[in-house]
Amino acid sequence: MSWGTELWDQFDSLEKHTQWGIDVLEKYIKFVKERTEIELSYAKQLRNLSKKYQPKKNSKEEEEYRYSSSRAFVATLSELSDYAGQHEVISENMTALITAELGRFVQELKQERKAHFHEGRKAQQHIETCWKQLEASKRRFERDCKEAERAQQHFERMDADINVTKADVEKARQQAQLRQQMAEDSKAEYSSMLQRFNGEQHEHYYTHIPTIFQRIQEMEARRIVRLGESMRTFAEVDRQVAPIIGKCLDEITKAAEQIDPRSDSQLVIEAFKSGFEPPGDVEFEDFTQPMKRTVSESSLSNSKGDGKSEPKFGSKSKGKLWPFIKKNKLSLKLGAGPEDFSNLPPEQRRKKLQQKVDELNRDIQKELDQRDALTKMKDVYSKNPQMGDAASVDQRLAELGQNIEKLRLEVQKFEGWLAEVEGRLPARSESARRQSGLYEAQHTAAINSCAQDRESSPDGSYTEEQSQETELKVPATDFDDEFDDEEPLPTIGTCKALYTFEGQNEGTISVAEGELLYVIEEDKGDGWTRVRRSEDEEGYVPTSYLQVYLDRNAKGARTYI
Repeated sequence: MSWGTELWDQFDSLEKHTQWGIDVLEKYIKFVKERTEIELSYAKQLRNLSKKYQPKKNSKEEEEYRYSSSRAFVATLSELSDYAGQHEVISENMTALITAELGRFVQELKQERKAHFHEGRKAQQHIETCWKQLEASKRRFERDCKEAERAQQHFERMDADINVTKADVEKARQQAQLRQQMAEDSKAEYSSMLQRFNGEQHEHYYTHIPTIFQRIQEMEARRIVRLGESMRTFAEVDRQVAPIIGKCLDEITKAAEQIDPRSDSQLVIEAFKSGFEPPGDVEFEDFTQPMKRTVSESSLSNSKGDGKSEPKFGSKSKGKLWPFIKKNKLSLKLGAGPEDFSNLPPEQRRKKLQQKVDELNRDIQKELDQRDALTKMKDVYSKNPQMGDAASVDQRLAELGQNIEKLRLEVQKFEGWLAEVEGRLPARSESARRQSGLYEAQHTAAINSCAQDRESSPDGSYTEEQSQETELKVPATDFDDEFDDEEPLPTIGTCKALYTFEGQNEGTISVAEGELLYVIEEDKGDGWTRVRRSEDEEGYVPTSYLQVYLDRNAKGARTYI
């Protein structure tokens, strides 16, 4: 099956067909280019979508992502961003492997096609020239034959005419011979030209044209093969990213499976637990004995039956609200309250004071860092006066010293309040927190006995003066001494860093995005999780920077992932 033998007379048809083949390649290139643009647009939209719903830094929304369902959503957003990246890879690979490569191939194909058909036209022009030369030789031979025949006939008439002189007869005879010789020469030339043309024609149709058409056929075959390879590449590019896309989807599924309603419920308890005990039973007020009419201290409101006779007393009792009635909630929402957070319930107050202490310690560390930097600068200026005046930083150093002293006084003040609150609550040491369930079981009776004596101030806030009488004296427990030895904390799970964190303050640790670490202490509500990289390298990292996987079987670990 060869175009040279089968299509020897279809030069123009082959020219149109090969041009159509190049048009098909260019159409496919345009198709792939539009596909890459769609992939880029889709990836951009996915990234924007993921970015839009990412939790904002240092916002209330970020606190909501402590819950397992919210962390699963954050993991979904992260995987969606990786999913978008794979579509960008598809676009890049298709552009490099198909659009660019196929574009260069089309240019080479056009040049090769142009050269082949130029050679074919040149061969056709040569055979046409040979044919014209053969035709000219043939017409000349025909003309010479006719003239020789006329000259012979003229000679024969002259020779038969008795009235013609012998000289005219001789002249006519010589003319006839001359014409006959010219006819013979023309015949020989025509014969030679015919043999030459037949040879050229045979070589043209059996050698030149088949060779040219064979090259064109090979060129067309390469075009078809290249188009098929590009289509396979088109599918292979998608297939290469399919495992990664599948992994992204698997991670989303895994994150969904790690949603734990029990752990989320426990987080809600930690976030909103007031530390108060429920009110006791309302005592029976016997109005049948006027002389013994008293109001139960544990009642939530007075009887409305005797409101006219004792209006002042009735109005006063209306102000005795329990700590978690709406009025107190309103005051908490508005943020109005004393500096020591005494308007808050004990547990919430402890958390607020702890947060304040941590915040002040971070501020102190910042001031200390600035002071150290200025001290080094002053030393440099002292050793190299041309770089600056050492006395110019003294004022700033003095200001930093004053700021540090003020912050330390503030820390002492808030630590005093914190110690006061923790003295009234069940033991909250680092070791006892993990044993809170055991502690509550041991001291239920003590807590219930003091709960009935608690009451709120008339504005619905918790008062320290009234709670002093119910201060608990917490006995030392066995497990308090157990954790006094500085032994390494056990691993309770693992975590993955979602973002890079530069741990510049004391007690923190720097982590890189994507790094895997061990969790040795979970978030206690202050927004920090204690992690370990190796036996000697551990510290605190913001919980919002981590994706935590707690071990359900670890001692003291909460059951959420």
